[in-house]
Amino acid sequence: MRAFTCERVSTVEAAAKAAAANPEAKFIAGGTNLLDLMKLEIERPTHLIDVNGVGLDKVEATPNGGLRIGALVRNTDLASHETVRRDYGLLTRALVAGASGQLRNKATTAGNLLQRTRCPYFYDTNQPCNKRQPGSGCSAIGGFSRQHAVVGSSDSCIATHPSDMAIALRALDATVETVKADGSTRSIPIADFHRLPGDTPHIETTLEQGEFITAVALPPPIGGKHIYRKVRDRASYAFALVSIGAVIQPDGTGQFAVGGVAHKPWRTPPGDEKLKDGARAAASEALAEARPTEQNRFKIDLVERTLGAVIAEARG
Repeated sequence: MRAFTCERVSTVEAAAKAAAANPEAKFIAGGTNLLDLMKLEIERPTHLIDVNGVGLDKVEATPNGGLRIGALVRNTDLASHETVRRDYGLLTRALVAGASGQLRNKATTAGNLLQRTRCPYFYDTNQPCNKRQPGSGCSAIGGFSRQHAVVGSSDSCIATHPSDMAIALRALDATVETVKADGSTRSIPIADFHRLPGDTPHIETTLEQGEFITAVALPPPIGGKHIYRKVRDRASYAFALVSIGAVIQPDGTGQFAVGGVAHKPWRTPPGDEKLKDGARAAASEALAEARPTEQNRFKIDLVERTLGAVIAEARG
């Protein structure tokens, strides 16, 4: 691990200003992903900003009947929160499927959204990777690609986003709230928060330099059956080959997001509209622009079958 400096901040404004003043700085809270990347010299921040003292660790009702989740709420506390379990069960299920209890005790809401891909070529510093070193190439293209994206990819990157929580938030139409160094705030729909790779796969979100996540807001509860189904190579805490987060209403309509298939949580309006027509129709619409490799073409069928299992569970 390379040498770095560290400071603790006590306000959101101080955190944003400190990051804006140093382009090589990183925020740290739980550090469950960042510290691993620093040890491997994939992330090389010269300065860390410890934000654990800024508060933002509450889950609170909003005036419109929704829920605001502070950026530093730990995954364990969020998954077990009474209101989340009752009204947003999809989120609880996704969090519990995402990591062991030890990790959930440390991991935060904002950190979960910002975690980086688990592509093995990204983690192998001897291999070219446009996400790690822009312009160096993508070793996964033409390499071992079983785990990689089948939709929304580019000629520069076919990595997938690893977060289970983000899949649930996408299905629930969450909004990410932020503050900038100048004190201005933004509310970013989760659909627009993560970027597709394009020619710049190293730029993974729409956050600006120094912009700090303060909360994630959920709209009022929409009822229905909340289901999260994750297909992985082993039963212990592995990242998804395919996952489905869905809210399905009694009449068969609903909304769903897919994990393990794209650079961001994947959801399309045409896919939602076809949900009432069954898994094949909905999956075909959701993955209409798929460009799988020979090694991960099976994911197309796996999405349909997993969605079919979700629909069957919702129907009892």
